[in-house]
Parts: sequence; C-alpha cells; structure tokens
Amino acid sequence: MRYGLVLYLAGSVMALALLIKAPAMRRSWDQPIIRAVCALLGVGCLLTFLAAPPSLAAVNGLTGVVNFAAPLVYGVLTAFSGASVVLILHWSGGPAASLRRATRLTVGAFAAVTAAIAVLFALGDAPVERLRDLDTYYANTPWIREMIVCYLLAHTVGSTALSLLSLKWMLRVDPALRPLRTGLALIMSGGVLDLGYLVAKWAAVGARWAGRDWDGLSTYVAPPLASAAALLVGCGFVVPVVGGSPVWRDLSQYRRLRPLWKALRGFASRSVTTVPLTWWSPPGIRLVHRESVIADGLLALAGWCDPPVRRAALAAARRQGLDAAEAALVADAAMLAAACRERAAAERAGGAGAGPADPAAADALAGRPLAALARAFRASPVVAAARRGSLVPAPGSGERPGP
Repeated sequence: MRYGLVLYLAGSVMALALLIKAPAMRRSWDQPIIRAVCALLGVGCLLTFLAAPPSLAAVNGLTGVVNFAAPLVYGVLTAFSGASVVLILHWSGGPAASLRRATRLTVGAFAAVTAAIAVLFALGDAPVERLRDLDTYYANTPWIREMIVCYLLAHTVGSTALSLLSLKWMLRVDPALRPLRTGLALIMSGGVLDLGYLVAKWAAVGARWAGRDWDGLSTYVAPPLASAAALLVGCGFVVPVVGGSPVWRDLSQYRRLRPLWKALRGFASRSVTTVPLTWWSPPGIRLVHRESVIADGLLALAGWCDPPVRRAALAAARRQGLDAAEAALVADAAMLAAACRERAAAERAGGAGAGPADPAAADALAGRPLAALARAFRASPVVAAARRGSLVPAPGSGERPGP
C-alpha cells in the first residue's frame, strides 16, 4: 500500500509541475523542447498513477481482461522512455533538421516497441492475475516473455540516457543557477535509482530463465526503487520551474534577510514594524515589509556607526584572507553589529542618545545589497566578535562619536 501511495505522490508532483508550467507552455508551444517537457511530464504522471497496485487491479476489473494493466503500463513506460530520449536530444542541441530527424526516428522506434508489447500480450496467455510479480511469474511463458524483454530494454535505454545527460548538464550549468542544478541533480538521482530498479528486474527475470528463484528482487526490492525514482524525477522537474519563479525568488530573499531583520526590528519605528501582515499576505508583500523594517533600522542606527570599529573589522577580515570587496562587506556588517550592541546597552542604561550620524558610515551600509549584508552579519566570525564587543579598534584609530 505504501508503494502505491508513493507512486500517487510522485504522479501528483508531476501534475503540479504541469500546472505550474502551463502558462509558459501556452506561450511557447511552438518550441520543440517545451513540447518534449510537456510530453515527459504528462506521460510520467499517467505512468505513476497507473503503476500503483490499486490502479492495476482497477484497470483489470474495468476491462474484464486478466492482466490487461500489464501491457498498458509497459506501453506507457515505453512512451515515457521515448519522451526521455527526445528531451535529451533537444537538451543536447544541434541543427534543427538533425533534431527533427532524430526525434522522428526515436518516436517511431519507441512507438514500434509499444505496438509490439500490445501484440505480444495478445498472442500470449496470462490467465492468472499478478499485480506485483507478473515479470517473474510469466518470465518463461511464450510471447509474454518477449513482451517483458521489450519493455525492459526500452526502459533501460531511456533511463540510462536521462541519467547520463542530467549528470552532463549538472556539471556544465552555471553554479549561479541553483534551482536548475538542484533539479538536474534530483533527475540524475532518480535515474540512478531507476537503473537500480532495472538491475533488480533483469536479475530476477534472468534467474527465472536460469531455473533459479530470485523473485524477491522483483517483488520487494524493485518497487521501492521505482517509486523513489519517480518521486525524485518529478521533483527534479518541479524545482527549476518553481525555483525560477518570482514567488520563489521573493521567498528566498525573504528568508535570507531574516538575520538582519531580527537584529534591526527593535530599532525601527513603530509606524513600520506595526504594519499588519496576514497569514495570506503574498511573499512579495512580506519581502517589501521586511526590507522596510531593515531600512528603517539602519537609519535609526546611523548615529551609532563607529568608523574605528569598521577599520578594526576590515583589518581583521583581511588577516583572514578575504579579498578587498568581501572584507569591506564584513567590516560594514561588523560596524552594524557593534552599533546594535551599543544602542541596546545605552537603552538599558537609561536611554542615552547617540552621537551625530556619520554620513559616510550610514551611506556605506545603505549602499550594500541587503542579502549580502545579512549573510556576513550571520556567518562572519569578525561580525560575531563585534557583536560580543571583543573587536577592539587599533590604538590611535580615533574615538567613537558618542554622547
């Protein structure tokens, strides 16, 4: 039952990918690669729903033909393998005429295998319903044996091609395109698990041909591998689609700004911090609110920015081997952390006011990308030292403009 639930979950993930991709598909349906992705997701969704044991029993019952679900699933699986190869051809690129010719040959070859599966099932005799072990149970039955070999060969070709090309593109894609790299890694991992499924299937069927009983590989080892592979491949197609969307970018930026927002929200004015947000507020609104709180907090701390602390932090960062740009970023974050600490201490001591704002220090903070500043604020040991108050300005560097 759990095997079936995982397959249904994988099918739902692929259906979600189709829904997310639908607007782009409508706009770019004339592009072959879009059609290939659509075909792969559509066939994959159908396959995962059909391959679950409850679905197999339902198909057999509805048609009234014992084991009718087997050639149906094998045919859809072969179509999925063919769609994988077509997608790989378009990912690989090349002259348009060559791609069209290779696509037609691939579609023709896998369609022929699908037709052969149907014919072989019609010629064979499989009178006993087998929902989980049909491959091994009928491994030596004339015509059914050949049907099993056809689908295993086609699936091996498709899964191998998908795994190899996903690895190739994952190694070559720009590291900055993290959603795409993650998606390719998931597809490759799913392909590897699917190859494990095929190894188990081939071994069990081959053992039957040799007069041995390795049915457990096909019945108990292969299904979990197949369900996990389907789930990973489905997620692999969802992640680049969702990860490249404006909503995902807003959510990622919102999450990255949390360390800075958490440190500065206590100093921002109430007119900013009390703006109501509901649980259904979209990520873009939440991001704007968080950025407003941070900007107001930076403004409130302008009079507490201490250039000597910044110089000490800059020297410490350079001693750690950071380049000039990264060291300057760390120094600004350290100056901000020290300002937070000193203002909080002053407020606890009775609300002493800050000195005059340092325009240069305030401008340096305001000009920093907030995500980069938040990263340094959270992770740098120099900033941690400034937050603790253990980052001491060098002698003769000047006094802080304080009260």
